[in-house]
Amino acid sequence: MNPAKISIGLLNPKSPENVASVLRAAGNYRVNSVFYTGTRYPRAARLNPCTVDMSRKVSKDIALKGVDHLIEETPENAHDNLSIICVEFAENAIALPEYRHPHDALYIFGPEDGTIGQNIIDRADAVVYVPTVGCMNLAATVNVVLYDRLAKSSNDFSSSLEGNRLIRKSRDINNCLKVD
Repeated sequence: MNPAKISIGLLNPKSPENVASVLRAAGNYRVNSVFYTGTRYPRAARLNPCTVDMSRKVSKDIALKGVDHLIEETPENAHDNLSIICVEFAENAIALPEYRHPHDALYIFGPEDGTIGQNIIDRADAVVYVPTVGCMNLAATVNVVLYDRLAKSSNDFSSSLEGNRLIRKSRDINNCLKVD
């Protein structure tokens, strides 16, 4: 099977810290690209260039691209098997624990202080929500959705040899812990 093509779409994000944290999550969970709409993020990034770099090296290869329209302007994912999934508190949405993730997906997240427009919801293949009390932070929501996708994937993490390779590749250079 071909590797999954996964993209994240952010609707008019306002916080450079959130976008950097989303990029880090994208690197951690092997997302191909992150798209955003609106002018708030680039303006905030210009006005506050000294923000802490949360993206780290794991996300340096993740494409971050500003677009006018998330669905129409994701060319590397534009194929018949791409599913559009909106993540939003919307009536009749599917609870994330019950959701089965598609192979190729564009996950769309609303702004920190707003919601996804009905016109985008109507074009989605699925609308899911994280069943929390109250709204989570944008970057936290992205992490939860991507972890849910990983946890439900067909990846086999039971092999200690493969798991140890991943651990050695992923951990900090100051970490050399082993479980005996």
